[in-house]
Amino acid sequence: MMEYFPGVEKVAYTDDPMREGLFFRHYSPDRIVGGKKMKDHLRFSMAYWHTISSGIGDMFGAGTAIRSWDSVSDPMALAEARAYGAFEFLDKIGMDYFCFHDRDIAPEGDTLAESNKNLDKIVKLIKKLMNDSGKKLLWGTASLFTNPRYVHGAATSPNAEVFAYAAGQVKKAMEITHELGGDGYVFWGGREGYETLLNTDMKREQDNLARFLHMAVDYAKEIGFTGQFLIEPKPKEPTKHQYDFDVASGIAFLKTYGLDEHFKFNVEANHATLAGHTFQHDLRVARINGLLGSVDANQGDMLLGWDTDQFPTNLYDTTLAMYEILKMGGFTKGGLNFDAKVRRASFMPEDLFYAHAAGMDAFAQGLVAADAIIRDNFLDDILEKRYSSYETGIGKEITEGRADFKSLEAYILNREEIENESGRQEYIESMLNEYIWRAK
Repeated sequence: MMEYFPGVEKVAYTDDPMREGLFFRHYSPDRIVGGKKMKDHLRFSMAYWHTISSGIGDMFGAGTAIRSWDSVSDPMALAEARAYGAFEFLDKIGMDYFCFHDRDIAPEGDTLAESNKNLDKIVKLIKKLMNDSGKKLLWGTASLFTNPRYVHGAATSPNAEVFAYAAGQVKKAMEITHELGGDGYVFWGGREGYETLLNTDMKREQDNLARFLHMAVDYAKEIGFTGQFLIEPKPKEPTKHQYDFDVASGIAFLKTYGLDEHFKFNVEANHATLAGHTFQHDLRVARINGLLGSVDANQGDMLLGWDTDQFPTNLYDTTLAMYEILKMGGFTKGGLNFDAKVRRASFMPEDLFYAHAAGMDAFAQGLVAADAIIRDNFLDDILEKRYSSYETGIGKEITEGRADFKSLEAYILNREEIENESGRQEYIESMLNEYIWRAK
């Protein structure tokens, strides 16, 4: 069988952090942290679209990637070569999961029927490769944004035929996700939004989006798909406004339309920062509402205003992300999907391995630091003390619902001074540094 990444060996762990070459320096998959193996905490996943199907171009230039399958011209033969390359990559990087859009794995045909036929052939191959390797599908999804038919959106399109086409495409994507044993299915509404309200019936569009998602819930029950449905919030790109701008707006939408019992969130770091939040913020909002399902692990360039999808190397972000994940009890059907692409100047095949190893190391160190923070009750103790006024006296009456405006006025009316305590933000941040620095 052809080797698609010749010269690249299976990536191994080294306990020498300064050792040169392609190694894991913090990610040791079988190491026990908090009672579980690292690999079970982190559930790393390869994004098929960036790692395998992308030529790493950008809006200003063509792709530069050098890949072993570049010379294959027939679209179906290319899809097959990429599938073999994908599973070789998963084996050599030591990753258990992958994710895909339907159009990542098989070429689109002239009709939906032809596209489905292409999918069936490639899914048969992928299923064999999964059985042979033990690799698993974290989640699948449909590309409802690249084809020109989706210029005005998919489920929110003003054209009912586009809505119907999107429904047929998602139906098939759900079927193949189910066939491959996927743990989840993601809805990324890339073009579910608007460019101008002057030609947009917002109420109709949001109603139709909700109808579409309810249809998906009904069909999942019909075919016996028990994977987790996930909404992936994204602001501003490619449309000016997207209806799932961030987790908070997504929660409002789900609750308004009675969908919150069926959906959780796939939170992406770069999307959160484009919405004006920190990564931890959107994870926290999802977690405290019981709706954090999975994570797209990447980071953005804070000096650029678009979705740069860089590999995560910021240890503060990975530590605080793992803190939120551990506080929710860890992943069940979700994981850390590297929705990240190498830079356009990192065009060699081995760059894919260096990039993923860097991200895996960053989250491994973040896991160790977050576990220590939780074991020491460091942040929990700070929160308990800071909000202790709600555990006794008038605070307890407020918390238990026994207070009202009249009783609160009577309590405070003649109080001359109120004493606040320092939030000690700088001290807490310095201690966070220590947890990260000593995470070994």
